[in-house]
Amino acid sequence: MQRRQFLMLSAAAGMAAATGPVFADNGDETIPGFDEALKAGGPMLIHVTAPWCETCQAQKPIVAALLASPDFRAMKKFDVDFDTQKEILARYRVQMQSTMIVYKGGKEIDRQTGQTDPAVIEALLREAL
Repeated sequence: MQRRQFLMLSAAAGMAAATGPVFADNGDETIPGFDEALKAGGPMLIHVTAPWCETCQAQKPIVAALLASPDFRAMKKFDVDFDTQKEILARYRVQMQSTMIVYKGGKEIDRQTGQTDPAVIEALLREAL
């Protein structure tokens, strides 16, 4: 009897998993201004952070300093909160905080997660110029 219950529960769990992710994109939640900037085709950065993430906190001043420099003045930055914006994470297929995604010409060209080396972050942003 226990084996039958186990098999039934396993089958039910498998069916639930097959229905899709809990936070599937329904198209309702977007990053304000992102779609317009994407259509414009200029350089863009999505930075996914969480307040509790030490790596994210290390990335923020590096990104801010780079974006303040004349080389990156045309780049648009969009912040996404890892804890509260789950539909956006699903839409852009982000699985971890401290993710940076760069766009050029309306297309994603690269992404990195967990990077805190200023030279590597600068190189990532330069790809979008």
